[in-house]
Amino acid sequence: MNNDSLENLKIRLQKFASERDWDRFHSPKNLSMALIAEAAELIEHFQWITQEESGNLPADKLEEVEQELADILIYLVRIADKLGVDLVRAANEKMDLNKIKYPSEVVKGDARKYSEY
Repeated sequence: MNNDSLENLKIRLQKFASERDWDRFHSPKNLSMALIAEAAELIEHFQWITQEESGNLPADKLEEVEQELADILIYLVRIADKLGVDLVRAANEKMDLNKIKYPSEVVKGDARKYSEY
C-alpha cells in the first residue's frame, strides 16, 4: 500500500485498530483526549527554550518532536474518520474563511486576532 496520502493513512489506522480490537475504544471523545495529551507532549519539547532554539533543534530532539507530531496526526486522522470529516476539504474551507478574516492588505505583519482589527 502506498502510504503517501491521508486516505491511505486512514485505512492503515483502521486496520491497525481493528486487528487489535481497539476500535471500540476509539470514540471521538477518547481520541480527542488522546490528541490533546499528545499535543501537550509536543509542547514539553519547546518549554523553556528560546524562539531561535525552537527553530534549530538538535537531531535527537527533532526526532522526538517528529514522533509527537506523528502521534498528533494519527489521532487527528482517527477522529476525522470516526466523524466522517474529510480533513483536506475541511482545511481548505478553513483557509478560505481565514483569507476573508485576515486579508493580507490589512493584517500583514500583525499577529492580532481578526476580531481586534
